[in-house]
Amino acid sequence: MTEAPWRIETDPDRVACADLLAAAFAREPAVTWICGGSASARTHWFRNTLRTHAGLAGARRTALVDADGRLLAAAVLTPPGATPTAGARALWAARTLLRPGPRALGRTLRYLDTTEGCAPTGAWTLEFIGVSPARTGRGVGRALLDHVLSAVPAGTGTYLTTADPSNVPLYHHFGFTTLHEARLGPLPVTAMTRAPTPLR
Repeated sequence: MTEAPWRIETDPDRVACADLLAAAFAREPAVTWICGGSASARTHWFRNTLRTHAGLAGARRTALVDADGRLLAAAVLTPPGATPTAGARALWAARTLLRPGPRALGRTLRYLDTTEGCAPTGAWTLEFIGVSPARTGRGVGRALLDHVLSAVPAGTGTYLTTADPSNVPLYHHFGFTTLHEARLGPLPVTAMTRAPTPLR
C-alpha cells in the first residue's frame, strides 16, 4: 500500500495557516469584496481574524502537511456557541481598521450580519478551508475536508457559508444541504449545513 504524500497536523502554526489561506482565497468572491485585490490586505485580514479565532475555547485549526512539514491546506473550525468576547471583538476591529482598513472592517461586519444566526444549534462552523495554490487539483482539499468532517464530534453537525456558487455543488457532494440564500451587494451568499454525525 502506498503511503499518502501528506499527513494531518492538528495544531498548525496560526500565522502559517493565515498566510496559506490568504493565498488560497486570492480570487474568492467574499474575500475579494472585503479586501480588494491586495495580497497584503488579505494577509493582514486573515492574520487578524485567525488571531482572534485562536482565543475561542475549543477553536480548531487543522492542516495537511507534506513530508517536510510544509502546509498544503488548512481549515479553521469554531465550536458550537463560541463567540469572541467584547474585548476580543474590539481588538479585532481596531487591528482590521488599521490594516487592511475601514472598507474591510465595514464589509466584514456586513457579511457577518448577513450570516449570523443561520447556524443550527449545536453545529460546528467551518470558517475557512483552503489549499496552497501550488497544490490545487491534487486531492489535497478533499482529503482535508474528509478529515475535518470525520473529526467533528458525534451528534453535532457542521455549518458553513460560501459566496462562491461553484463551491455549492462540491459541498453538496460532501453531504451539505442549502439552508439559506441571501444577497449582499454583488455576493450570492449561501448558508449550508451537514446533518449531525451519528452517535457512536
